[in-house]
Amino acid sequence: MSRRALITGVTGQDGSYLAELLLEKGYKVYGMVRRSSTENFERIEHIRDRIQIREGDLLDQLSLIKLIEEAEPDEIYNLAAQSFVPTSWTKPLLTGEFTALGVTRMLEAIRAVNRKLRFYQASSSEMFGKVLETPQTETTPFYPRSPYGVAKVYGHFITVNYRESYDVFAVSGILFNHESPRRGLEFVTRKVTDGVARIKLGLAEKLHMGNLDARRDWGFAGDYVEAMWLMLQQPEARDYVIATGEMHTVRELLEVAFKHVGLDYEQHVVIDEKFFRPAEVDLLCGDSSKAQKELKWKPRVSFEGLVQMMVDADLKRQERKLANQAR
Repeated sequence: MSRRALITGVTGQDGSYLAELLLEKGYKVYGMVRRSSTENFERIEHIRDRIQIREGDLLDQLSLIKLIEEAEPDEIYNLAAQSFVPTSWTKPLLTGEFTALGVTRMLEAIRAVNRKLRFYQASSSEMFGKVLETPQTETTPFYPRSPYGVAKVYGHFITVNYRESYDVFAVSGILFNHESPRRGLEFVTRKVTDGVARIKLGLAEKLHMGNLDARRDWGFAGDYVEAMWLMLQQPEARDYVIATGEMHTVRELLEVAFKHVGLDYEQHVVIDEKFFRPAEVDLLCGDSSKAQKELKWKPRVSFEGLVQMMVDADLKRQERKLANQAR
């Protein structure tokens, strides 16, 4: 019998890469999606016929119980959330319902159906917020600076609580920023690489940005989903920081992206106050030495390689659009 995995948020960036990885390893993969009048399976279209798509909702306890009973998973990866930080200020209650209480509903469903399955919770470096030490490790105190970060702290600690209270194999991966060509356009990395592609092709002249001095630890999402899987293969349930250990500014991101297509970012970037956060997270840099030692995991794609990969993918996307419009 092949192993079974249930992925919430399967249509997202991480869900699509994780589904690919698990299929390669011979898993039967179930992907949970919310009922919607429109479908967005673009990221998993190439593997959709190999995934069992099922409806479920982190706001609906009963749907989670029924889904676990039907799929009978050995592993659950909870990647679904309201995950765009700026939206968490305009929709803080909805963010809390999905990103915080949604974790509790899933853990309660596990407790009701099968406590022996293994559970992965997608925690976030945004929990560190106004960092109290650098680099950040598994023991660094949290100081979230957004409703999203606060909700993720709740999800993190409720996972710890169920592990310690009910002996559920439940772990949290504290993943630092991880990007790819599948990243949503609302996130700064895709905003930059898509903007660079459009400017290069003459479709735009300027790119409006916020704080260029914010520093982040950026890695490749395809590398990071491997760490998720490794966490659930361990003999003991433990939490891990997953990061590259390198910091780069948004300005460096712009420099690398524009340089890749032979342009100077200073000629095209406009600073726009509306893109500044109400409470800024100035820097995030993770120490993944525990994961590298215990999980034998390490990032493979460099910062420059990641940015160039994303620019190339966005150039191809925009070129395809232009070709289709010309027909």
